Amino acid sequence: MSTTSKPKRTRTLKVDYLARVEGEGALYIKIKGDTVTDAELRIFEPPRFFEAFMRGRMFTEIPDITARICGICPIAYQMGASYAMEDACGVSVVGPIRDLRHLIYCGEWIESHALHVFMLHAPDFLGYQDVIALAKDHPDIAQMGLRLKKIGNDVMTMLGGREIHPINPRVGGFYRAPSRKELNTLVEDLTWARQASIDTLKFTATLPFPDFEQDYEFVALRHEDEYAILEGRLVSNRGLDVPIHEFLDHAYEEHVPHSTSLHAAMKGRGAYMVGPLARYNLNFDKLVPIAQKAALEVGLGRECRNPFKSIMVRSVELIHACDVALDLIENYEQPPRPYIDVKPRAGTGVGCTEAPRGICWHRYTIDDTGIVQDARIVPPTSQNQKVMESDMRHFVEQNLDLPHDDLQWQCEQGIRNYDPCISCSCHFLKLHVERE
Repeated sequence: MSTTSKPKRTRTLKVDYLARVEGEGALYIKIKGDTVTDAELRIFEPPRFFEAFMRGRMFTEIPDITARICGICPIAYQMGASYAMEDACGVSVVGPIRDLRHLIYCGEWIESHALHVFMLHAPDFLGYQDVIALAKDHPDIAQMGLRLKKIGNDVMTMLGGREIHPINPRVGGFYRAPSRKELNTLVEDLTWARQASIDTLKFTATLPFPDFEQDYEFVALRHEDEYAILEGRLVSNRGLDVPIHEFLDHAYEEHVPHSTSLHAAMKGRGAYMVGPLARYNLNFDKLVPIAQKAALEVGLGRECRNPFKSIMVRSVELIHACDVALDLIENYEQPPRPYIDVKPRAGTGVGCTEAPRGICWHRYTIDDTGIVQDARIVPPTSQNQKVMESDMRHFVEQNLDLPHDDLQWQCEQGIRNYDPCISCSCHFLKLHVERE
C-alpha cells in the first residue's frame, strides 16, 4: 500500500493597519510549513516629494521646509538641513549657539521618547489596545508619561517658538536666543523629569520581554566628547568609521516593489540598524554617569541586542537628555547675537544628526546665489526597514506555535520596537500572513 505525504500548510499573517506608529503601512508574512518564505513591510503612504520641491528654493528656506516632514522630530530635519547648508558655505556653529541647538534637540528626544515609551509601546507589554485603556488601570503611568512629554515640548517651545514645526531655528543658529532667566524657568521641571526618567527605566525593566536577540550591524554617530546627537563620525560594530560625507560610499538605497519608501543597506553586508539600540551599543561609554549607573542597576548591561528592550534603552536616553539639558542651562551664556552670518557660495554640503529614531542624513547642492540645485535626505526609518523585515522573518519562525492572534499582536509589537516614522521615510501597518 502506497502513502502520500501530507502537504505543508500555507498561511498568511497580516496586520492591515499597524496602530501606534506614525504613518501608513502594512506587514505581510507568508509561511510555508515551518519556514517564513516572505516578510514585507509594505509602505503605501503616498510619496511627498520633499527633495524635489526644495530644488529652486533659497538655502535659508530649507530648515523650515524640512521641519514639515515630521511633526514629532522636526528638529532632526531642521538641524540636519542647517548643518548641511553651513557645511556648503564653509561655516561652523560653535559656543553658546551650538549649546542651544543641543538643548532644543534634548527637548525633542524627551518628548519623542516619552511619547513612544508610554503611549505607543507600553500598552503592548501590558496587554492594552492603547494608552487610553492603559490609563484606566494605571493612571499614574499615563500621567507620568504625559508630563514628561510636555516638559520636552516646553523645551522646544522655549527655544523654537512652538513645539510643532518650530520657527526660531535657522541657518547659522536662531532668530532669537533666550536669556539665562528664561531658561532657568525650565530647571524645576527638568529636575523632576530626570528622576521620573529613572523611574521610567525601573518600570520598563519589569516588562515581559520575548527572548529574541539578533546579530545586528549597528550604525550611529560617534563624538569624541559626548553622546553624539548633533555631530560625529559614522561608525558601526563591523568596522565602519567614516566622516558623514562618505556615507553613500558605504551605504545605498534601493526601490522595492512593495514600498513607496526606499530601503537602505550597507554595500556588501546588507541590513543595518540605526536608532537607540545602535547608539547605546556603540556609545555606552559616552552616556552621562547617572544614565550609565541607572542602566547597569536594572541589569541592561553595556550591550543589548534584543530589539524588544529598546523601550528600556529609550528610557536610558531620557535620563541622559534631561541631565544634559540641565547641564546646558546651568552653563549657558547668552550669545551677543543669536546666529552667525552665512553667505552663500556654490558647493555641496552634508549634515547628519541623531533623530530619536536614528541618523538623519542630508545633502544639498547650492549655487553661488544660494539656490538649491539638488537635495537628498536619508531618514532613519528607511534605513531600518530591511532590518525590521529580517526581525519579523526570524521572530515568526521562532514562534510558529503561537496562536494566530498572539503572533499577530507580537509582530505589531516587533515593528513598534523601532518606533517607525513612516511619513518621514516617504510615509502605518497592515500584518498579512500567508501559510502554505
